Amino acid sequence: MSRKAAELPDALALLPDTTAAKYLTRSVRTGQEEPPRVALLRVSTPVEEHSARWATYPVRELVDEAMRRFGNDARARADAWLAPRLHATIRMTRAEASDTGLWNFLALVVAPDYVVWRHLGKGRGKADGEAAEAAARRFSGRHDTQTFARLWWAAELFRDGDDYRPAEIACGNQDVLNTVLRLDVMDHRPSARAVVRLLERGTVRTGREVNALATAINSAGATLFYDGMAPDEEPELDGLWEWIRDIETAPPAPWESLPDGPKDGRIPESSVATMVRCFEGLFAEAPVRGRPEPGGAADKPVPAQGVSLEKPYANSGW
Repeated sequence: MSRKAAELPDALALLPDTTAAKYLTRSVRTGQEEPPRVALLRVSTPVEEHSARWATYPVRELVDEAMRRFGNDARARADAWLAPRLHATIRMTRAEASDTGLWNFLALVVAPDYVVWRHLGKGRGKADGEAAEAAARRFSGRHDTQTFARLWWAAELFRDGDDYRPAEIACGNQDVLNTVLRLDVMDHRPSARAVVRLLERGTVRTGREVNALATAINSAGATLFYDGMAPDEEPELDGLWEWIRDIETAPPAPWESLPDGPKDGRIPESSVATMVRCFEGLFAEAPVRGRPEPGGAADKPVPAQGVSLEKPYANSGW
């Protein structure tokens, strides 16, 4: 057990946003000082349920291994390794994961050093002598920017039932995490899977292409009813809850192979194929810097027969 792990409280807690902001000094964001753990514990609310899924030590083990494994020269690569393992370690529902207090606690109490290590920005130059710092939003921020929330949510949105491989691929692309993850349409599982399928096929490769695809998907989402084009199955909540309960006897997430996610249902392949065709058409028309302009009207994708182009996108997350 590392020194940092030995000093941790046994269980996670909830740290309010306003309190987290109060302690995000420049010294903390540069890593020159650690947040005042005792003071933060005093104002945090313990998680009421006594369960292994809220234990701090397994999370601390993961971040220690990520820093050891990837070092300072490959920090971004830690995202794809850590995301599925973090998700399989802190097993919870989406409603539970939406509480920002949990992520604040992780970032300021359990692993502030990881936040600094992973997101340390560039300094302002040697002339002014100011040290590099991690942005405050990496400690306390939206689900798509906070260090640990964005990884958990990426694993949740891009997994295919118990298969984390698509999430691993998605988290291996920083533009997916920085741009695609924030799109509401990623709550629609066939759409999320289709984006990863385009990465797998090499249809979309560069950061410019990923960003162009994200813009096209988001713009079309105002008119295309994606859930109507590609219906998804309702999640099998019994499988999710069984997976959550199993944490009491489950071994730690493996380091050399992907863990198993909840068996709450795979994404219908026919719906994934529909969204792949749709997104391929949108991407073919999307402006990408350095790529020749797409062709005329004859080249534009035609909506599938019977699909309404007027019904707004409805969030299908649960």
